Amino acid sequence: MVSVVGDLRPQDDYTHAPGPEPNFNESAYYNFFDRARRLGGFLRIGNRVNEGYAEVTLCLYLPDGSVLFNFKRPEISSNDAFAAGGMAFQVLEPFVRHRTTYRGHAVLLRDPMELMEPGQAFRQNPWQEVELELEHVAIGPVYGTTQGERAEADPERSFARAHFEQHMQVRGTLRVDGESYTLDALGLRDHSWGPRYWQAIPWYRWLTCSFSPSFGIMVNVTGRPDGGTAAYAVVVEGPERLQQTRQVHLEADIDPETRRHRSMRAVIELEGRRLTLEGRVVAYAPLRNRRAGHVTHIGEGMTEYRCGDAVGLGISEFLDQVQ
Repeated sequence: MVSVVGDLRPQDDYTHAPGPEPNFNESAYYNFFDRARRLGGFLRIGNRVNEGYAEVTLCLYLPDGSVLFNFKRPEISSNDAFAAGGMAFQVLEPFVRHRTTYRGHAVLLRDPMELMEPGQAFRQNPWQEVELELEHVAIGPVYGTTQGERAEADPERSFARAHFEQHMQVRGTLRVDGESYTLDALGLRDHSWGPRYWQAIPWYRWLTCSFSPSFGIMVNVTGRPDGGTAAYAVVVEGPERLQQTRQVHLEADIDPETRRHRSMRAVIELEGRRLTLEGRVVAYAPLRNRRAGHVTHIGEGMTEYRCGDAVGLGISEFLDQVQ
């Protein structure tokens, strides 16, 4: 049995009818980390059907510290499915089981910081054939809301009116140029829909980690346009138990020149207890989004997390607007 926290329905696990906004986006994201193999990554499809394309992202962190990466904008004409550019997501059972696949190529980056100039990185590094087949099974409640879907908002300032997340156990195979890896991993997925521009918020810090099938943490701290911050954290302890709090304090070590984050520490105040989450980035990919001459930096770090005696791998995603 999987609990649902929020006003979510099983049909929300599928795609939705697009809104009228030019920047309507519906996206699904899955990350996975095999701690024994020191291997992980994420897949994302963002359908921008009113603009006629999808954003398709593959990022894989290999055990030797290199990164396999690809980003595409294939044309789409409907929002009926998440399937574009060789990537596909399938709901096998709403809120319980999903399948993700990718068949295509990715650029191999021995120095992932080359992605600071992605065009040059794509031209000057070798490409490898990649096949990825994963099954994601729920190990935590679904948490989120669709209430914002009905709220009035300026599409230019929107980031996601409806959003939910869930911790998952992930098993499957990865093949890279004929070399095969069997994966036994933990991770998190999210699903959002509504108007979105990556430039709509000043900054955010998003931390996710599953230490075991019965213990996971998510932290989100976001800068508001008025200069304030909004903080939120959840602690997942099995498929039916979740604690939420807005009492979160986050500090991070960030290189001021490259914006690369190296470590972070979050103190999470729950009812009756306090948790300290410490993270160290062990592999990193600097991504970016450009719109109308404005550049948004999105740093993606495979991160080793510690919380008490628990140790796990996850993602730390830091977004900043580049002025």
